[in-house]
Amino acid sequence: MLFSNVSVSYGDEQYSYSTPSNFDKNQIKKEVTNKDQILFIVDFSNSMNERLGHTTKLDAALGTMKDILQELPETTQIGLRVYGHRTGFTPKQSCSASELVVPISSSNAQTIFSRLNSINAVGWTPITYSLKQAAFFDFGDNNNNKRIVLISDGGENCDESPCDFVIELMKYRDDIKIDVIALAVGDEEANNQLKCVALVTSGKFYNANTAAELKKSLEDSLNLQKEVQGLIINK
Repeated sequence: MLFSNVSVSYGDEQYSYSTPSNFDKNQIKKEVTNKDQILFIVDFSNSMNERLGHTTKLDAALGTMKDILQELPETTQIGLRVYGHRTGFTPKQSCSASELVVPISSSNAQTIFSRLNSINAVGWTPITYSLKQAAFFDFGDNNNNKRIVLISDGGENCDESPCDFVIELMKYRDDIKIDVIALAVGDEEANNQLKCVALVTSGKFYNANTAAELKKSLEDSLNLQKEVQGLIINK
């Protein structure tokens, strides 16, 4: 398959990516919706240690991810990027604390869950930097649908705007969709930032203020359908 190279400028930075020369987004969506590449981006900033009901935001996220990962078919191609999992001596170091800890592949559920449980929430919230890295480096050259599921308990606190970035990104490519789950985000400006990221990329936006709402949001994002069995009682 032939690929075409495209360059994207964002501020003073230059990125390039490849897309199939015969790329047809609508046709791909019809034919390979069960072969999406899904990248989870999970917030490990210090605020994830705050309470959420009887637990912490972080523990709620970990418990929910464990349940969701068990529901995904083994053939689903999934990966994990985290941010805020380390601090730095300078703002630049803290604002680049984002890492692809599990590359996208099938049969990844157990690996992702193990990595999630080995990481501490200690740092800042470099959402824009994480989205840049994900969009240009994490998916590789292929014609599968590329989906990001972002879980964050706050907005960007580095000197960037995730909303501005995705607006610019969509001028050059439209093969990435971002679903955003705002986990107990009380700040209106932060909430609007996150909502913009989803809407601009034709993704879904969810507000989750409890662990149960977080799980429901992830199930809706991933189109996981629960089978409901009815019990008929003869009187």
